[in-house]
Amino acid sequence: MPTSYDIPEVLDRREGPYGEVVLRRHGGLLQIIANGCFLMDTSDGRSERMLVDAALGALDDRPGPHVLIGGLGVGFSLAHAAGNPRWGRITVVEREPAIIDWHRAGPLSALSARALADPRTNIVETDLVGFVNETCATFDALCLDIDNGPDWTVTDGNHGLYARTGLTSCARVLKPGGVLAVWSARPSAEFEQSLANAGFQQVRTEEIPVARGVPDVVHLAVRPG
Repeated sequence: MPTSYDIPEVLDRREGPYGEVVLRRHGGLLQIIANGCFLMDTSDGRSERMLVDAALGALDDRPGPHVLIGGLGVGFSLAHAAGNPRWGRITVVEREPAIIDWHRAGPLSALSARALADPRTNIVETDLVGFVNETCATFDALCLDIDNGPDWTVTDGNHGLYARTGLTSCARVLKPGGVLAVWSARPSAEFEQSLANAGFQQVRTEEIPVARGVPDVVHLAVRPG
């Protein structure tokens, strides 16, 4: 018979603007599920931290860079960015109000409370695809983690972000020499080619080692200038 530890406990379930989102507890882990698709949990965070570090490492030594984090998730990327004094400003774009609530006054606040209180942090509740298409703001780095990768999106509307038009919008909101970093659950040679075709330079992929299976990766590219 399964034990209570083996059965995930649903802490909150909401119908959001893009479908159902669920916060579960499974043993000691918190998990986010969107439309039945597992997004992430609090088990590790290495790849989310590497996303932020890889973007910063690819930047030049400009002072106080402004980073846009696409997707709040369980808060690993935000917390890691806020822990580094080199970032001047941190903007997080999250489209699901439930996820923002879980961080501000729910179980995920244990991971992000300090980062949310940081005066450099600004949370924007909106869709990332629309944001990069419409904003007048510019950034030194974009750290995008809203899907399981360019080839495995959570919703159909996200596909455009990884196509030529979406990448052109990403380049538009990046300052010259700015860095685009995209998290993915698996490498994508096709996406690397798409980045090059969109005019990005220094395109490369960094792997995050895993115990078994295909490694998580961060796709990196630099806007010329």
